[in-house]
Amino acid sequence: MTTETVARVPASAHLASHLSHRGWRVVGGAAVLGVLVWQLGTGPFVDGLRATEPWAVVLAVAVTAGTTWCVAVRWSLVSARLGERVPVRTAYAAYYRSQLLNATLPGGVIGDVHRAVRHGWRAVVGERLLGQVVQVALVGALLLPGGWRWIGLAAVLLAAAAGGAVLLLSAAAVAGHLVVFLVAAQSVGVDLTPQQLVPVGALVLLGAAVPLSLAGWGPREGVAAWAFTAFGSTAAVGLTVAVTFGVLALVATLPGVLVLGRRRG
Repeated sequence: MTTETVARVPASAHLASHLSHRGWRVVGGAAVLGVLVWQLGTGPFVDGLRATEPWAVVLAVAVTAGTTWCVAVRWSLVSARLGERVPVRTAYAAYYRSQLLNATLPGGVIGDVHRAVRHGWRAVVGERLLGQVVQVALVGALLLPGGWRWIGLAAVLLAAAAGGAVLLLSAAAVAGHLVVFLVAAQSVGVDLTPQQLVPVGALVLLGAAVPLSLAGWGPREGVAAWAFTAFGSTAAVGLTVAVTFGVLALVATLPGVLVLGRRRG
């Protein structure tokens, strides 16, 4: 067994472990979607597709280019601190490919596994974990009542600034995803105010991060149906917005096709 072969064994073991759990993730996502169809019918899914306007697609693609740059730089910084530096240009291309794979393949995390196998697990796990911590903190702040919300947001941003560029980039990426969610809601024509939609969007993003999905679909739609109801709208409207948001998020990852076949990066 060569040294190169030995080095590849841990990565292969991680990949095999992931694939063994992928079936449960797919089943979980499909189950959530099945319950939504059973309760609300197929109407909201059709309405969500119809509500996807061209202007919304263009804006989502542009915003996602920025959020992808933020998370690519975050990954590059984390990898450098761990002694496995991934150049920003390489990270940007690899992250686009990762998002495309996550959005089109069962399980919703195949792209991250692919990045980890190619570039090292520690940096990928580390940067994603930091991103989740910031996202949870922002959701918590956005759900605070009244004026406490602004105090909470200020505290999160100050903590991110104190934590350095990695946390600030994470906050910027979450903000970008929230913008795409607001675009989806505007495209659908939701009656809720921006002050109501932002915390709803934060909850939906948190649901989208749950690794029990069918190529990203499932928990995101379930959380949206519940959250819109909690904020005075209906589950059907929430599901419609989530479908539009899902379509926008999927289309925005299509630049990843340009680097899909690259052997490097």
